[in-house]
Amino acid sequence: MPDYNNSVSIIAGQWRGTKLRVANVSGLRPTSARIRETLFNWLQYDIRASHCLDLFAGSGALGLEAASRGAKSVTLVEANPQLCQQLQQTVERLKAHQVSIVRQNALNFLRDNVAEYNLVFLDPPFDAKLLNPCCHALENNGWLADNAKIYIETDKRTLLEELPDNWQQLRSKVAGEVAYHLFQR
Repeated sequence: MPDYNNSVSIIAGQWRGTKLRVANVSGLRPTSARIRETLFNWLQYDIRASHCLDLFAGSGALGLEAASRGAKSVTLVEANPQLCQQLQQTVERLKAHQVSIVRQNALNFLRDNVAEYNLVFLDPPFDAKLLNPCCHALENNGWLADNAKIYIETDKRTLLEELPDNWQQLRSKVAGEVAYHLFQR
């Protein structure tokens, strides 16, 4: 059983102020409140009634923030069984019926399933070299609606050189060691 010494809070919407427990799991770095606030300001007109995919969900902070702000559906994909259990408990506590949890490796998920999303959160472990394969699987396998928006969070030293050609960067910022970007298909 993981340790739960930390938490993050949902910033706005129906669950504003709700604390999400964060397990002490190696490599887990929930998106900070500062970055989430900026991101959701960028997305303020895109969230309501959207279909969201949160790959590498971890604490669920991004996907649950979207659900709190009115997303029609949110799919949280997470491979770690302890984190999935934590996410399931949180979803049940919130009665978040629009949120589903998939316990699976993100690349396998993108190979095995197909659904169309108009908002994707992509925040893989910084050193795992999963960003480009996931981006190309999203683009090439029918996952993205026309004009879908894709949020990418990386180490600030990561170069985004091999993304799909038709993705246009809308926004980009750096906060500490983290770079975060918003693209549109």
